[in-house]
Amino acid sequence: MKVYDDKHIKNIVLLGAPKTGKTLLAEDMIYEAGIIHRRGTIEGRNTVSDYHEIEQERGNSVFATPLHTEWRDYKINIIDTPGFDDFAGEMISSIRVADTCVMVINAQHGVEVGTELIWNYIENFDKPVIFAINQLDHPKSSYDSALSSLRERFGNAITQMQYPVNQGEGFDCIIDLLKMVMYKFPPEGGKPQKLPIPQSEIEEATMLHNELVEKAAENDEQLMEKYFEKGTLDEDEMREGLKLGMINRDVFPVFCMSAKKNMGSGRMMGFIDNVAPSPREARPEITVDGKEIPFDPEKPTVLFVFKSHLEPNLGKLSYFKVISGEVTTNSELINSQTGAVERFHQLFIMDGKNRNPVDKLVAGDIGATVKLKDTYTNQTLHARGFDVAVAPIEFPEPRIRTAIIAHSKNDDEKIGEVLSKIHQEDPTLNVEYARELKQLILSGQGEQHLSVCKWYLDNVYKIGADFVSPRISYRETIRKSATASYRHKKQSGGAGQFAEVHLRVEPYVEGMPEPTGVSIRGKEEIDLDWGGKLVFYNCIVGGVIDQRFIPSILKGVMEKMEEGPITGSFVRDVRVIVFDGKMHPVDSNDISFKIAGMMAFREAFLKAEPQLLEPIYDVEINVPEEMLGDVMADLQTRRSIILGMDSRGTVQVIKARTPLAELDRYTTTLRSLTQGRASFRQKFAEFAPISFDLQQKLAREFHEVEMA
Repeated sequence: MKVYDDKHIKNIVLLGAPKTGKTLLAEDMIYEAGIIHRRGTIEGRNTVSDYHEIEQERGNSVFATPLHTEWRDYKINIIDTPGFDDFAGEMISSIRVADTCVMVINAQHGVEVGTELIWNYIENFDKPVIFAINQLDHPKSSYDSALSSLRERFGNAITQMQYPVNQGEGFDCIIDLLKMVMYKFPPEGGKPQKLPIPQSEIEEATMLHNELVEKAAENDEQLMEKYFEKGTLDEDEMREGLKLGMINRDVFPVFCMSAKKNMGSGRMMGFIDNVAPSPREARPEITVDGKEIPFDPEKPTVLFVFKSHLEPNLGKLSYFKVISGEVTTNSELINSQTGAVERFHQLFIMDGKNRNPVDKLVAGDIGATVKLKDTYTNQTLHARGFDVAVAPIEFPEPRIRTAIIAHSKNDDEKIGEVLSKIHQEDPTLNVEYARELKQLILSGQGEQHLSVCKWYLDNVYKIGADFVSPRISYRETIRKSATASYRHKKQSGGAGQFAEVHLRVEPYVEGMPEPTGVSIRGKEEIDLDWGGKLVFYNCIVGGVIDQRFIPSILKGVMEKMEEGPITGSFVRDVRVIVFDGKMHPVDSNDISFKIAGMMAFREAFLKAEPQLLEPIYDVEINVPEEMLGDVMADLQTRRSIILGMDSRGTVQVIKARTPLAELDRYTTTLRSLTQGRASFRQKFAEFAPISFDLQQKLAREFHEVEMA
């Protein structure tokens, strides 16, 4: 396969809400370039990019899939991404390594909730964008409405490159405003005829062409001068101006197409070749310490691994972008995170599951290799003596969690190992054993994200497991001061056990005055691993308890705080004052004072009006305007506090605070209420007091389990 230099490589990512037609557009592009000789379909389960068994079962993309075309002496690397926000990690990593984003828009709906969510990811990376209005052959398509929604949301940067002549079921003609011709496609799609613009369209096409010339000219002073001198720009000058506008994100070109009928993809590919920025023209990569990595094929080699995937019968497949230098077969590179040496035995250009072997890849190109031993997603490989680490991708926090219970006790350890391996491939899936909840917790981006993980456990790793609702991480504290004492005495022949501890507990608030009525001999502030503080005072005078036993009392208090008296939850924001006690010259020891401290703390805590706290989350919901009422009504049943609403075009954004206990499987409910057109994000906000009735109910349930 030909090795392309950086000037002739273009890297694009196909993005868009679900069902906009990204996979079929990718199929068109590689078909037009001759990479395949027959276009696949979603229904036929034979597209190049959706090749995984689970994607074919579901009928939608789950993974980001790299493909490539060779089009008019240019190589275009294409990454087809999922549309559902559950797979945000696949989108984000692909945007990171692409130089241009192609946002596919459904001509029936225009800007959707999914469009808005993806746009937020694009803006984080400040990438150039092309819009492709697809499905213009659909009976309900409306190019004008879709274009209007783009302009309403994205402003004057929306730059019309084409418009359809006859959208709907008879769609087959596009007027191109850069070349000023009409493309007429045969019924089966493919290569169009270039025809003069019909007389009926000349006036509108000329007006829009002039607007396009002005748009191109305003991106460069020299072009503006030429425009004033000549009153127009030639095609090459317009391309130059449009490229500058794209790089500066002042121009978002808009194209027309029907991916289903293979109409329009070739013209967009020609524009990508001639106008979209190359890797050399794109913004440079940044190191972990904020420095730019010079883009130079002559510099030492730097690769960034943006995706890893375990392929059956093949092993781990690692996808990377060459940031500088070049990589060849038998190259040896250093992992900047682990220091491991990795040898490249094979290099590939990927087209779905098809691996095209190459001997070399240069700066700017995207490729893959197999069986890297110690390198995973988000890691950097570099040449010896050129120590550099590319700034890692920041993936979103999990939005949904589930507890996992293996069907067989023998699989308990194995399931943890497998989930850790899956996390290394997909950093947006997190797994941890929650000591407080005594459950293995898997966290992800949504129900579909977790269901894919479940599919892998069942079908690839052959581990049976149930996904169940996880317990809630409550916290316990107190609302008033209380005093208690406890005497521990045990005699069973020989040396006995004796300790007596008197202590006071108080609610802790940052900045509160020191306790009164006692002589403070020592103070220890402990930032608790689970949040909040314990402040422990030693106020023993007169030697009634030897100083060497004070740490044992603290240890007993800490042990009880790890399993609070109400529901067994962690205790926080308490201060403990040990002010009196007794000891025995022979029978007192560390274990005795630990037990006495624990029990005295428990009794005082229960007298001090214990309060259960529940985790509260900030929730942001993106919902179509017409479905706002149903979503608001549902939130009110979930003990939510509505903080406000905002609008982004036709999308309404609800901001609320909701208890975590009310968010279990919320994604399923939201999808049902909105036919899958809404999405939400959640982020921990605070622990807040729970109602007395609910606290009593939870305490009763806890003690019933304890007694069972």
